[in-house]
Amino acid sequence: MTNTVLLAEDDRAIRQALTRALTLEGYRVTAVPDGVEALAAVHREPPDVIVLDVMMPGVDGLQVCRVLRAEGDRTPILMLTARVETADRIEGLDAGADDYVAKPFEVEEVFARLRALLRRAAPVAPAAPEELAAGGVLEVADLRLDPSARRVWRGGTELELTRTEFDLLELLARNAGIVLDHATIYSRIWGYDFGPGSKNLAVYIGYLRRKVDPEGRVPLIHTVRGVGYTLREE
Repeated sequence: MTNTVLLAEDDRAIRQALTRALTLEGYRVTAVPDGVEALAAVHREPPDVIVLDVMMPGVDGLQVCRVLRAEGDRTPILMLTARVETADRIEGLDAGADDYVAKPFEVEEVFARLRALLRRAAPVAPAAPEELAAGGVLEVADLRLDPSARRVWRGGTELELTRTEFDLLELLARNAGIVLDHATIYSRIWGYDFGPGSKNLAVYIGYLRRKVDPEGRVPLIHTVRGVGYTLREE
């Protein structure tokens, strides 16, 4: 089955080049030049994945993302941005984006991130009867995570997580007490190791901490410098 991509990019050269590349890669692409047309296209024919340029005239990519999430649309969103500061990345995650690629980018990196987003968005097979009987809820201290329902609670309060945040927390919870290195996490969550220069993982860990380990709570997410991250109770 051919996956459909909605591409919103105001730079004509980039839009045309990326459309050609995605088409050759086997995607069916709908390309639009701005946020207004992006929203109209999503409402007209929901795509499998969305690629949004952050800085577009009028309605920008962040606004498009916020509108879709407010409507309850959970389509995976990959942001294209020339703004590479950590605060800018966090703004995109706050808006509901699942991942981002900094400009200028290699098209193979875009392909890799799209494949990872589509894998995570694929329907999950129903649990086997024996799995249901055993229960699939993961618990670490006062953190409870239900993978089948994709819901998580800390101390009885339910947390609102994006798709990528949930996947990252689930990976840490399933390996509670074990230090996972950067390469392993990148491979499991994004399907691709973006190398030591990437700050993608650090941004997501920081954002996840704001929700899981707010001020006043005993921290559960720990950094092991030079190695990676672990989820454990002190």
